[in-house]
Amino acid sequence: MSHGSGCSSCTRPTIPGADQRQTSGNPVSSGALQVNPELIMRRLSAAFLLLAAMLLTTAVQAASPEEQIRERLKESLPDMPVDSIRETEREGLYAVQGGGNLIYATADGRYLFTGQMLRLGDDGIANLTEQTRTRQRRQTLSKLDSGEMIRFGPDEGGVKADLYVFTDTTCGYCRKLHRDMEALNDLGIRVNYLAYPRGGPGSKGARQLNAVWCSDDRRSAMTRAKQGESVSAGQCESPVQSHFRMGRAFGVSGTPALVTESGRMIRGYKPPRVLARELGLDG
Repeated sequence: MSHGSGCSSCTRPTIPGADQRQTSGNPVSSGALQVNPELIMRRLSAAFLLLAAMLLTTAVQAASPEEQIRERLKESLPDMPVDSIRETEREGLYAVQGGGNLIYATADGRYLFTGQMLRLGDDGIANLTEQTRTRQRRQTLSKLDSGEMIRFGPDEGGVKADLYVFTDTTCGYCRKLHRDMEALNDLGIRVNYLAYPRGGPGSKGARQLNAVWCSDDRRSAMTRAKQGESVSAGQCESPVQSHFRMGRAFGVSGTPALVTESGRMIRGYKPPRVLARELGLDG
């Protein structure tokens, strides 16, 4: 009978996995606990799997927004090229560029947005999408090899501004702009022609532009083509297709498409003096 303990049957605490069976009829002494290896291994395995799951979850959660967006696009839009992913000034919204496209995605990549991103402020409306394209154009043009363009301009010392013009020899307004070349050069504007066949790389315009770029005298060939003359030349590695892809990436939708050194797009034909004002030139 127990005195004051409140227990009717007090026993020694047991250790999980310990076997206190009697051996050879003798009671197990207090220092002779036997451990069940199989039970211990099962519990260790369960603990290891739990730890691994926790580490995996942590790794997934630690993936950056750029990585999550890239992975989502790879799964859902495997054919879409992704050149860059960067956060916009709107926290949690990312600009995704690739293959001439610019779209927006949430940080987890679950929601995509297309179109223009505008910011409303006290000073008016800012087109953030166009600002991004402007920066992209400027960076691309700065790396362009002058040898793949057809240039019309004043002497080097007389150049006040460079204008990059996506042109098509079959385009009426492109021909009109070409007739203004002398006036443009007199204002200090150098025209750098880039090819943009409106009908695509396999069109008649593309074949004509290829002939112009493959000619021994490209400037003369460009002038003759824009006067309606037929131009023929041998095969060469012309930049017409790469220019066309560049134009698509720049957002060109028609010709002439003019791009300033800063990357700003001027769409369509403009008279020489209007262009001079657009470029910040006197006169």
